[in-house]
Amino acid sequence: MTRVMVVEDDENLRLALVTQLRAAGFAVDDAGDIATADRLLRGTHHDCVVLDRMLPDGDAIDYVHMRRQLGWRAPVLFLTARDALADRVAGFEHGGDDYLVKPFVMAELTERVTNLCRRSAFDRPSVLHHEDLVMDCARREVRRAGVLLTLTNKEYAVLEYLLTRAGLPVQRADLIEHCWDAQADPMSNVVDVVVKRLRRKLKEPELIHAVRGLGYRLGAR
Repeated sequence: MTRVMVVEDDENLRLALVTQLRAAGFAVDDAGDIATADRLLRGTHHDCVVLDRMLPDGDAIDYVHMRRQLGWRAPVLFLTARDALADRVAGFEHGGDDYLVKPFVMAELTERVTNLCRRSAFDRPSVLHHEDLVMDCARREVRRAGVLLTLTNKEYAVLEYLLTRAGLPVQRADLIEHCWDAQADPMSNVVDVVVKRLRRKLKEPELIHAVRGLGYRLGAR
């Protein structure tokens, strides 16, 4: 699941952004200030970060500049009411990848986020495989024994995460963190439901095995 972080202190706008991006198929985390965003960004990989420039605890370009110096590579889209050329240039000079002036059309924001997430995807392996299971990440296609499988976004995300850790036990909490967003209830059975569907679609011989008291593992028994 492609994950986006939205950092906006206007609560109504933040809710609208989160709703729009989730409707477009993204997992979305959100924050209203730099401190909260920093905590979430350091704990989870995000494919794109949408940042309001002026936040209660500072100018976001200073935060991005600091993180870039430490090697942070997530694509950043700045949102701001500042439309002067000097402001846009400053955003790019401090590590921004795109710059959208308020007010904006939600469809345009979604398209810009989609394009930035594609850029982020280049850092991932193009193909993941285990035994006769092959995932083409560029085409978002999964085949087993040469047969193309039809997976939902969540099934694809869970399978991708398991494939990147083939042979290792993966906790349910890790799957929740990486394949769902903050809306997910960590005490629910959403992971088990998705894994059950995946097992059915992958067919025999079974590839996803339950690890008692922990979660799941992809690979031979």
